Amino acid sequence: MRYWIMLFISLLSLNGYATDVSSDDQHLNVTQVAKFNGIPWGISLLDDQFAIVTIKQGEAYKVDLSSGKKQALNNLPKVDNRGQGGLLDVAKSPNYGQDGWLYFTYSKPTEAGSVTSLARAQLNNNHLIHWQDLLVSQSASSTSKHYGGRITFDDQQHVFFSIGDRGVRKNAQDLGNHAGSIIRLNLDGKVPADNPFVSHANIRNEIWSYGHRNPQGLFYDNNTHTLWSNEHGPRGGDEINLIRPGANYGWPIVSYGKEYWGPVSVGEGTEKDGINSPIKVYIPSIAPSSLIKYDGLLFSNWNGDFLSTALALRHLNKIHIEKDGSTQETRYLEDLNERLRCIAQDTQGILYLGTDSGKLLKVTLQ
Repeated sequence: MRYWIMLFISLLSLNGYATDVSSDDQHLNVTQVAKFNGIPWGISLLDDQFAIVTIKQGEAYKVDLSSGKKQALNNLPKVDNRGQGGLLDVAKSPNYGQDGWLYFTYSKPTEAGSVTSLARAQLNNNHLIHWQDLLVSQSASSTSKHYGGRITFDDQQHVFFSIGDRGVRKNAQDLGNHAGSIIRLNLDGKVPADNPFVSHANIRNEIWSYGHRNPQGLFYDNNTHTLWSNEHGPRGGDEINLIRPGANYGWPIVSYGKEYWGPVSVGEGTEKDGINSPIKVYIPSIAPSSLIKYDGLLFSNWNGDFLSTALALRHLNKIHIEKDGSTQETRYLEDLNERLRCIAQDTQGILYLGTDSGKLLKVTLQ
């Protein structure tokens, strides 16, 4: 009986964090562009006409966004499509018009177990050519979860990608491996000379930040020159973080989440000296799976707000951050009842969403 009383009190306290939440579905129009036999994990818009879509099980397609016609891509690598692993994100190079590189993350099978890997290739008709594994990370574990995998680029010719703790909590504080970290590389895969741990012999020089559980949203804001991430907490405690070089984001030392087996807090508390606190915490969890900062004409009143897809609570999540650091959260598309996996925005401000049911959706105004 004591356990259930504690659980009830805990749930009441968790729900108290959601007081800034509102819902609005009235002015959005959703149409289906294409349907896949699998989970669309990543979307990269080549332009406003064509997109590359990765499918978790190990396929990728070039999609005509007007007609919905799909063209399967050849020469993809073998992926470990188990649990949360598979073919993950795709992102076009910031110099795509000149170099033609597409960047991919995937769970690569190795003798030690599958690991989150960053690669790039060029597209020749429907063939991927010149495939290069840029970093096969040191992140193997006995589990098939928490691969991370999102990709973004800054305005200084660097690529970032995320790696989860691979289901082993202590990994996120162990800088001798890549798990539980955000990685920063030059576009060719080399380690930048100004990475925060580049002079440390016992630390993986590719690490930009650490202490992450499972970051599946990653966005670089070229206007403010800032890197942002969202990540899955345990039961409660999903986060949006402003990512700083060399910073520790606390997992599993601090967390706003509870253990799955009971109303017991994870770690030593919610804050600790030397650990960066999140900008936004979701209690209860929404299971955020991608992140962008909106900048477009179509939903002009959203400019500067973050948009995150949500898996567990099945909606499009908009976060407005006030100058004082407080946040206002609005939830859209709840009526779809879809696990929203990935998001992209075109130059007109139109949004594209991938769902775990295999749909590529287009979101405009009614």
